[in-house]
Amino acid sequence: MTGQPGARILVVDDEPAIRRVLTVTLNRHGYAVETAERGQEALIKAARWHPDLIILDLGLPDIDGLTVIRELRQYATTPIVVLSVREAEAVKVQALDLGADDYVTKPFGVAELLARIRVALRHAARPAHGSAPVIQAGAITVDLEHRQVFVNGREIRLTPTEWELLKVFLTHPNKPLTDRYLLEHVWGPEFSGADHYLHVYIARLRKKLEPDPQQPTYLRTEPGVGYRFVIPD
Repeated sequence: MTGQPGARILVVDDEPAIRRVLTVTLNRHGYAVETAERGQEALIKAARWHPDLIILDLGLPDIDGLTVIRELRQYATTPIVVLSVREAEAVKVQALDLGADDYVTKPFGVAELLARIRVALRHAARPAHGSAPVIQAGAITVDLEHRQVFVNGREIRLTPTEWELLKVFLTHPNKPLTDRYLLEHVWGPEFSGADHYLHVYIARLRKKLEPDPQQPTYLRTEPGVGYRFVIPD
């Protein structure tokens, strides 16, 4: 059995075959599953059943999956993994900006989807960083309380902007973050289109944190979307 035993997953998809395959697969891996084929049905079940994670298709017959994300994020922080045939980068960015935690494109690999589910559930189960101010990511150690960063035991000096950017990544570990999200949370809403600022500081962080900045282990590019800070198990 993998993942969190007994974790509740709501599968929202209008294709019966997808709902059936996911139900069987997730049950086999120890998850409890509910399904919905329409957006409004998903919102009702999410409010009543309180799932630990939602797998959400975007092309639903009544309301769009993006609307479902927007409605859910008004009151819930439940992890949402989008599972959709839509491959356009703009759609992925929009889903993530609205609050989705990850995005998997159909046709999908079951192993990959299960891995994304495990990561999302682990992230949701982590205690607030205020109760665990020291974060370990492979060779990187970050002391949030004292604003210190160590790589292989050696302290690394970050500028204030580099520190703020790293802190945003560490509060959303393993989650793809869009360029716009990062710019607005580090530089402010008026910089939402200033991608060149972000790219410069990403390069600086990689130079200071990565064993090989050209092939990053931690601060990885999500093509067409943004970046993801990976914390190894």
